[in-house]
Amino acid sequence: MISYFRNLSTAQYLLWGYLIWYLTISVIYFDSDAKIWISALGISAIVGFAFVLSTTCWPINIKALDRWQTLRLFLIPFCVSSYSSLIKGKGFMLIFPPDIKTNGTAILAIVIFVGLIQLSKQLPVKSC
Repeated sequence: MISYFRNLSTAQYLLWGYLIWYLTISVIYFDSDAKIWISALGISAIVGFAFVLSTTCWPINIKALDRWQTLRLFLIPFCVSSYSSLIKGKGFMLIFPPDIKTNGTAILAIVIFVGLIQLSKQLPVKSC
C-alpha cells in the first residue's frame, strides 16, 4: 500500500484530492435521508454502466478494465450525485461551502494527505 502511494501520478493525486474533498464535505453536511443515498446508488449504477460500455468499446471490441478503473467509473457518479444533493440550498458557490472554516478543513485534509505521501517518499524502501 505504501508503495502505491509513493508512486502516485499527478492525475492520481488529483483523484485522491477529489475524494478527500468529497468525504470532508459529506461528513460535515451529512444527511441521513435514505432517498439521497438510494438515488445516488441508482445514478451510479446507470451512469457507471454507461461509462463501462463507452470505455470498453462494447460490444465491438471488449477490452478489460482493471478493478480500480471500474470502481472509479461507478464511484464518481455516486459522489457527484450525493454531493449535489447534500449541498443543495446550503449556499455553496460551485463546490465551495459558504464558510471559510469548512473550506479550510477540506483543504487542510488534502494538504495533510499530500504531506504524508511526501513524507513516505523520504522513508527508506524496504526490500524483502
